[in-house]
Amino acid sequence: MNGRVVVVTGGSGGVGAAAARELAERGDQVVVVGRNARRTQLVANEIGAQHFLVDYADLNDVRRLADDLRNNLDHIDVLANNAGGIIPHRELSLDGNEMTLQVNHLAPFLLTNLLIDKLEESHASVIGTSSVAHRAARLNMRDLQLKKGWSAWRAYANSKLMNVLFTRELHHRYSLKGISSACFHPGIVASSFAHDLPGPMGLFYRSRIGHRMMVSPEHAARTLVFLAQGRPPRDWISGMYYNDSEPVRPSRKARNRKLADQLWTVSARMVGLVD
Repeated sequence: MNGRVVVVTGGSGGVGAAAARELAERGDQVVVVGRNARRTQLVANEIGAQHFLVDYADLNDVRRLADDLRNNLDHIDVLANNAGGIIPHRELSLDGNEMTLQVNHLAPFLLTNLLIDKLEESHASVIGTSSVAHRAARLNMRDLQLKKGWSAWRAYANSKLMNVLFTRELHHRYSLKGISSACFHPGIVASSFAHDLPGPMGLFYRSRIGHRMMVSPEHAARTLVFLAQGRPPRDWISGMYYNDSEPVRPSRKARNRKLADQLWTVSARMVGLVD
């Protein structure tokens, strides 16, 4: 495979699909990763890209995806960990983890680590899709599964804080080995996000008024495209959090190095990696 290779998870719709289209238009060889077979193939066929399927609710499927990517790609220049969402009811994954925790954090954490040697060899960029929701996180390291005090919003906000912490710790551990990392806030996007939620939040995301206040997936994808196309440190700074293609200061908890290191260690144990 020649040229820059950009792997986009969550590429079957929304921000991921919009970014995949724009990156392909700019000449990158995009690899579309998604859960829904029909939608993933439609996006891939539209842009002439390879595609792979994965279900983040099953960590063995993440391991299988990592093997598929390793076996089919000579190199990976950009890994965009874009897949994720907000889940309306507390449920457990096939691995016994709270679903939001696994889909939004543990699965991309595992995928990135399983590809780490290929990312090092490629001097790759790893980009995470986070959210300003991370500022509302109430993270209890003794109860990451939220056995007490679960709500859809709290689980989501906590996972978005984990995305920022992971980005910063990835930078700390691997920037000198050639890997750059950043995460970004896409904005409030007019997509299928949160449509299944009950209550006022779900109503807002489903409403016409809500949609008028939101940005399009194409607009939301601009920062992802900026980071994927850019060359750090020339164009952007590794380890930083971005909004509208500009670095912004994340929350105080997101800047807590001790918390980032602790989360990495706990996450590695949860997904069966030796830290």
